[in-house]
Amino acid sequence: MNSESLVLFFLLGVILVGGAILFSSFVAPKSWNPVKMEPYECGIPVKSGAWIQFNVGYYLFAIIYLIFDVETVFLFPWAVVMKDLGMTAFIEIIIFFFILALGLLYAWKKGALKWV
Repeated sequence: MNSESLVLFFLLGVILVGGAILFSSFVAPKSWNPVKMEPYECGIPVKSGAWIQFNVGYYLFAIIYLIFDVETVFLFPWAVVMKDLGMTAFIEIIIFFFILALGLLYAWKKGALKWV
């Protein structure tokens, strides 16, 4: 792939995306209502501003969940090729689970899994 085709590909992508955004701004229905400008449209009156501070525990819990969720994605390809790889793959996944268990134990001891 030469540099001219790469530049052409990039410019075509920018033109198509920009054109789609511009087209949708002209075609989309518009509703100018003061309620639409509030942070939430669910019908519940807002108690405070949109920039309230949340407990850091929620973020820690979410990050730990994402880490373990992404790690479980690695189990599917391993399960598919387990028969072909044999005992070596089994020992490697046991080590992998052990490292995950250590991470979970560390987070548990630090109190990152408590809601309060």
